[in-house]
Amino acid sequence: MKRLFNGMVGAIALAGAALGAVAAPAQAATVEYVALGDSMASGPLIPDITGPIGCGRSTRNYPHELAAKLGASLRDVTCSGAKTTHMTAPQSTSVGGVDTGTVPPQLDALRPSTTLVTLTIGGNDVGLVGVAEDCINLDPTATPCKGEFEEQVAQRTRDLGPRLAAVLDGIRARSPQARVVVTGYGLYIKKDGCWPVQPVLPVDANFLQGAVNAMNDVIRRETTAHGATYIDLVAPSAGHDACRSASQRWIEGYVPLNAAAPLHPNARGEAAYATVIDGALDA
Repeated sequence: MKRLFNGMVGAIALAGAALGAVAAPAQAATVEYVALGDSMASGPLIPDITGPIGCGRSTRNYPHELAAKLGASLRDVTCSGAKTTHMTAPQSTSVGGVDTGTVPPQLDALRPSTTLVTLTIGGNDVGLVGVAEDCINLDPTATPCKGEFEEQVAQRTRDLGPRLAAVLDGIRARSPQARVVVTGYGLYIKKDGCWPVQPVLPVDANFLQGAVNAMNDVIRRETTAHGATYIDLVAPSAGHDACRSASQRWIEGYVPLNAAAPLHPNARGEAAYATVIDGALDA
């Protein structure tokens, strides 16, 4: 009887161990996340700085915020001034016109084991910040800048399509298992602007945001065609453009009211973008 009892106890213990092994949740693999892109992703002048100083990379940019939400390991190689060419070629950086060295091609950060890639690129290819700076106008009766830049911006936007396609092909070749997420650019200025708070004429405010929207259309088209996930940031940005108060805006205007580069997202905007991206990943 004692032998039978001991055998029953042993059998129950083995069954319990087996049940525990089945019931125990599987250990989730760590997300291997690589962030690629330009200054909209790097977060210049948002404290604190990390990485090469010429890249203007912040510890509070959306890649860092997103990595914290996901519990991911992060390789952030975003860099201010980056164009599509800098995905596969080195980039020379500078601060205030002073040379700060060269950074490697961003796609070099990718690995076969990479499981998540975010990409924000195109704004420097189209040259929108430079055009926006040239459109500053303190005279409400002056000639709008739209006529001077409209065709140039349209051509650069058309040229972006094949360049972005090549970048997406390069990402897939290097990290075939990764989920690739590509963001558009946000709402910089509301319809008709807010002259003189932001010193561009109403027609030029519509031209500039219209150029952002047209660029986003190209980014969305190429992203979808390459089987990646496109993230719209214009709609979530409604009510948070550069015309809003310092506490409401996600993007700074020509004279920042929060720590950020002019015409770039602030820390609140970067955190909001991370939330939007995280929600899309969950969906």
